[in-house]
Amino acid sequence: MHELPKLDYAYDALEPHIDAKTMEIHHTKHHATYVQKLNDGVKGTQYETMDVDEILKQFETVPKELQKVVRNHGGGHSNHRMFWKMMAPKGGGEPSGKLAEAIKKQFGSFAAFKEQFTKAALDHFGSGWAWLLNGDGKLEILSTLNQDSPLMFGKTPILGLDVWEHSFYLKHMNKKADYITAWWNVVNWKEAEKRFG
Repeated sequence: MHELPKLDYAYDALEPHIDAKTMEIHHTKHHATYVQKLNDGVKGTQYETMDVDEILKQFETVPKELQKVVRNHGGGHSNHRMFWKMMAPKGGGEPSGKLAEAIKKQFGSFAAFKEQFTKAALDHFGSGWAWLLNGDGKLEILSTLNQDSPLMFGKTPILGLDVWEHSFYLKHMNKKADYITAWWNVVNWKEAEKRFG
């Protein structure tokens, strides 16, 4: 059975950048619903006890009648489980080590990377995510629709930003750019570096 993970910090720990009320609703309502609906959808199948990331990695082998629930709710669970780890109370700044080197090599500079990632998040139409991915040893920026997970496409997420309106509407209303700017102040680069390897 899939479970809603506990956060590593309090709902108000990311203030003033990400507000406590949004964090609480996002975690206890939105993420919890993805987990519940995933459990309901895969009950009695092998996917009931399999880690959600492993299910998504083999998405093409999931029976057609289960693909919708796995894509939407499994993707929502996996994406959010990572998203909470991607933020930290004393986050922000820039990465270091191998990830910093890889970003500089791929994008020219951290500033150039940040600009491209921000653009991908800002230009994404509708609900979805912006990602920094490791695909075949090469970093790339990609946006995905709804709760589609990069794991479904054989990509490893290093960093992910939720750009669904429920992520920012209480604090920023329709000003997605303000939310993205604020989010850079809580990015957990240590976690991203760990994911990069």
